[in-house]
Amino acid sequence: MDADATNPQPPGPGPTDAAEATGPGPEAAPEVDHRQRPSSPAFRAFIAGAWADRPDAPAAPVGAAGYTGGRRAALSALFPGQRLVVPAGVLQVRSNDTDHRFRPHSAFAHLTGLGTDREPDAVLVLEPRPDVPDVSGDQGGHGGQGDPGDGIPDGHDAVLYVRPRAERDSEEFYASSRYGELWVGPRQTLAEVAAETEISTRHLDEVIDAITKDVGEGVRVVRGADPAVDAAVDEARAAAGLDAEAAAAADAELARALSELRLVKDGYEIGQLRLAVEATARGFEDVVRALPRATVHPRGERVVERAFEGRAREEGNGVGYDTIAAAGPHACTLHWIRNDGVVRDGELVLLDAGVEVDSLYTADVTRTLPVSGRFTDAQRAVYEAVLEAADAAFAVARPGTRFRDVNAAAMEVVARRLATWGLLPGTVEESLHPDGQFHRRWMIHGTSHHLGLDVHDCAQARREMYLDAELVPGMVFTIEPGLYFMPGDLRVPEEFRGIGVRIEDDVLVTDGGCENLSAMLPRTVEGIETWMASLRA
Repeated sequence: MDADATNPQPPGPGPTDAAEATGPGPEAAPEVDHRQRPSSPAFRAFIAGAWADRPDAPAAPVGAAGYTGGRRAALSALFPGQRLVVPAGVLQVRSNDTDHRFRPHSAFAHLTGLGTDREPDAVLVLEPRPDVPDVSGDQGGHGGQGDPGDGIPDGHDAVLYVRPRAERDSEEFYASSRYGELWVGPRQTLAEVAAETEISTRHLDEVIDAITKDVGEGVRVVRGADPAVDAAVDEARAAAGLDAEAAAAADAELARALSELRLVKDGYEIGQLRLAVEATARGFEDVVRALPRATVHPRGERVVERAFEGRAREEGNGVGYDTIAAAGPHACTLHWIRNDGVVRDGELVLLDAGVEVDSLYTADVTRTLPVSGRFTDAQRAVYEAVLEAADAAFAVARPGTRFRDVNAAAMEVVARRLATWGLLPGTVEESLHPDGQFHRRWMIHGTSHHLGLDVHDCAQARREMYLDAELVPGMVFTIEPGLYFMPGDLRVPEEFRGIGVRIEDDVLVTDGGCENLSAMLPRTVEGIETWMASLRA
């Protein structure tokens, strides 16, 4: 935060309008403006002049531009004649007039190729083309959803509505803390965004009219990304007398389709996931090197977290999700993200972390490491049980296997290992039966989830397209069994209490089986001990 935030010297920071300060709604606080921003005609003329011309550097297409057209065409084919509205999302207030770092909605990023912090407030609209009567006499189809003259529009035209760069003679240029060039850097012109995305662009001011016209003919919108878009569409639907429940179902169907569109990754996506995993592996190396300092810090888990997240920011957009840096018994809490505990020699640290690259594809990898560099006998026993479960899941991860079978293979090993230790109240078979599931006391989560733009990608896909689906080449998901023995668990031997182990890898289904994308990180007890020793040498 710059010094002006606490020292009100003109032009001071602050929201560009009352809505940014107070938020919408009848309960908003009375407007209070502490700004000391000059606005006289003389000042505005002075600040607008004597600037060098901007460099004339034509924008190059983003890396995904060669793929996004096919993605939009696949979506178009599912909804002939329907207008499809996909907002990027809006800036979210973190505290008062400071915003969280922006990340576009994953569906918007997938269909436009825009990553990092692009483009707040933008909206992608797929506008159905009008049906064109066939005057050629040709009765054959022509590659769209319908034939000419059949009353079904042939595909969609994509239009990207964005807020372009403000000119230097505008108040926004110097006064807007959210969009002004002096605050957040220069924005691009409409032509530059069009060149990058290979999508037609229009000014954001036109978007509400574009998405609400002829709403009765069919509009579907990605809900929850942009409140203003949601409100405008809802108002237009109500004015047209449309059934709200049916409209909500139509929007939900679009959300499902957008999730399912990402179930099988294309070549660009796989390449980006490889980059994310490779950077993640380097982050894990940084953590191993930082462990000695972590053991002497009162918040050693924060040392671990910082070591990884420094790499994520250096090489990518940041982390793909909140890092879990769980030392000792904290590893038994599945989503431990407070990361404020001590790191002790003789204990384990469970690191669940992933680098999100600039295209927004993220890795998701977990390794459980002995802080001292050597596993104890009890830690080794638990670790090798989890590793056996992971290996069993890898063995069945191949085309033709159902997604649920990967989980079943791992759970069978977990149940068998727990039975060997005498922890189950009955047999392995009784535990694996739906009426039993006693082993789930110590592994409450599933073994796998799809991975991509979201760390839990494709989450809105239908069950038959996810859990019940057959694996096909191009799917990317995790394999991540674990065992978690809470410190107060009286059902387990005392030497196991407080031990939590998870091993998570990112897996690409191939024609002949699967590839462990994170195989560069060791997984065996011996491999981890040797690797850690080499990094500390």
